[in-house]
Amino acid sequence: MPNVPVADTFTNFDPSKVPSPCFVVDEVAIERNLQILARVQNESGCRILLALKAFSMFSLAPLINRYLKGTTASGLWEARLGQEKFGGEVHVYSAAYKQADIAELVTFADHLIFNSPTQWQRFRQQCENSDGGISVGLRINPLHSEGALPLYDPCAPGSRLGTPVTQLSAEDFVGISGIHFHTLCEQGFQPLARTLDALEASCSEFLPQMSWVNFGGGHHITHPEYDVESLIKRIKAFREKWQVDVYLEPGEAIAIRSGVLVTEVLDLMENSVPIAVLDTSATCHMPDTLEMPYRAFIHGSAPAGELPFTYKLGGMSCLAGDVMGDYSFPNSLEIGQRLIFDDMAHYTMVKTTTFNGVRLPALAIYNSLNGEIRLIKEFRYNDFRDRLS
Repeated sequence: MPNVPVADTFTNFDPSKVPSPCFVVDEVAIERNLQILARVQNESGCRILLALKAFSMFSLAPLINRYLKGTTASGLWEARLGQEKFGGEVHVYSAAYKQADIAELVTFADHLIFNSPTQWQRFRQQCENSDGGISVGLRINPLHSEGALPLYDPCAPGSRLGTPVTQLSAEDFVGISGIHFHTLCEQGFQPLARTLDALEASCSEFLPQMSWVNFGGGHHITHPEYDVESLIKRIKAFREKWQVDVYLEPGEAIAIRSGVLVTEVLDLMENSVPIAVLDTSATCHMPDTLEMPYRAFIHGSAPAGELPFTYKLGGMSCLAGDVMGDYSFPNSLEIGQRLIFDDMAHYTMVKTTTFNGVRLPALAIYNSLNGEIRLIKEFRYNDFRDRLS
């Protein structure tokens, strides 16, 4: 499902009003997404959680908490962030846990999901002896792949994420209250529908004993092309058929089309092609553009060659491949000019690094209705230094 530029959200935004580089998140766009998710909850009876791995800007926790039921984490520190800054239910899944992490998690987590029966048996006594009334789940691999790229496909051959359903027996579910699966990445309803068909066919022996099923993440529910009506109907049918609570844990759907990365042109040079060096970095600030890869949209730009002036845009780091791509513009770029990378709020913000000592982008919240901008945080040398020793 293709990305949708959010230029309309930032039409009146002045990039000179924030430091550069800077992630800017529109709270109005976030609330618009949350309202769609709230409708799914209200009409289907499911419970939706914020996946902190995708978006963890806790300055917006008061807004998010008005619509969602809690957070889902990939480990102890994310779970603590969810408990301390967001509240609501705290769900945790990790490919593997350390004993010390389990000892802390059982004191506050609501759902603790294990990747394998081995992990469950190893930590079963700790969970059952806890005073928190924790609900335990098992992540399964339904052996149904919907991913286009192996890097983002939890069900690709050889995946470590979830136990293949063919390896499970009724014994493995003793003491287990729920099933968790995750097959999607930025996808619409039909891939989920096919996954649920596969799940119901392979897990009909186990589902009647469960009290909840977690459909994982990757649901592009707030994308304009998503079939929300069909999602609501399928969740209702699943809940009624199996008499279970249903959880969804989207991340990108909460922050899609809500944020930008403001950057500045530092230098212009030429080496076979015109090159612009920016005060940001693909490898440090937007690694998904290298991992996935995808071409981030820049406001006012077009693909190379479509507009009169084409530049290769590169970052500040020493990595030769620290390049965002080739973009064309209606006018020649100038040193000091601000550029706005679109749809940068989800995943990009949480994946930043300080490789080469490159400064982390500042964080700001924008209100596209009244034009207000609140600078939340600027990173200093100490933030870089204190990660080292």
